[in-house]
Amino acid sequence: MIPQTELHICDWRSELRHAVSDGETLLARLQLNPEQLGYSALAARDFPVLVPRPYLQRITPGDPDDPLLRQVLATGQETLVEPGYSDDPVGETGATIQRPGVIQKYRGRVLLILAGGCAINCRYCFRRHFPYQENRNSRQEWLQALEHVAADTSITEVILSGGDPLLVADAALAELVATIAAIPHVRRLRVHTRLPVVIPQRVTDGLLQALTGSRLRCVMVIHSNHARELDASVAQAMQRLREADVELLNQSVLLAGVNNHAATLVNLSERLFEIGVRPYYLHLLDKVRGAAHFDVPQAEGIALIDAMATELPGYLVPRLVHEEAGQPGKTRIA
Repeated sequence: MIPQTELHICDWRSELRHAVSDGETLLARLQLNPEQLGYSALAARDFPVLVPRPYLQRITPGDPDDPLLRQVLATGQETLVEPGYSDDPVGETGATIQRPGVIQKYRGRVLLILAGGCAINCRYCFRRHFPYQENRNSRQEWLQALEHVAADTSITEVILSGGDPLLVADAALAELVATIAAIPHVRRLRVHTRLPVVIPQRVTDGLLQALTGSRLRCVMVIHSNHARELDASVAQAMQRLREADVELLNQSVLLAGVNNHAATLVNLSERLFEIGVRPYYLHLLDKVRGAAHFDVPQAEGIALIDAMATELPGYLVPRLVHEEAGQPGKTRIA
């Protein structure tokens, strides 16, 4: 295993505290003009700008079309009212199990909303309007929530989500995972997170122990939309996770102006495989209010998958999927 010291790690919580939290500062650091890019303070009030330094360092200064910048900059397009876009595009608020912080949409799996924040605010996030304040649990409330999991023997997988579940401290995560592992019919722990991509320093010795120190098989689904997000520090973090026997998958969102070109998606899959992560899902945009300008038509998504299939072996072509409220699982498009 790569020693943590070799990753040149400073404390990941310090990176969170020093993240850029307003658009003017973000653009000033990138030597860009807010008016030129259509920056909107109004959009940022609705959903704040948040970009940590490790991610900021991968954005090219002076480039208004940078695909990483486009994912995090609040613009006036977010304030436009578009038919068919809502605050709850996948119907999650109706899927809670009579208990805050717990969502069950699919048979055999239950999702726990562990944190209401993220290390980065992606402008297309389908939970950008999620009522996190109504879904915060104390330690005792989480123990009570897990009583539901213990009582339902059909549940074989617990998914940790958010926000970003890796905002939770290592010791608290370890306690929660140990409690889940004590439920005999649960076999797998799945973690959905963007933190190891945007702040690779989050992959600490304590985190590895928390996730792999029980009998549960651990799957981590990271979230990367562009190969330039995956620099050497991310590669090292992925290597540490693999060496700890964490299964690594990636999910992306198909985003106009970010990755809606076949060559871009091919490069992403190739880079993911280089660092030991299997391309898994390519999501069509969830129609969340404020994100309509990122939408890519389904037909274009299918054409992109077909183009990828001519360039890559099948195991490097992600599944094109869409999530629909009330469906028993994700709808596979291609």
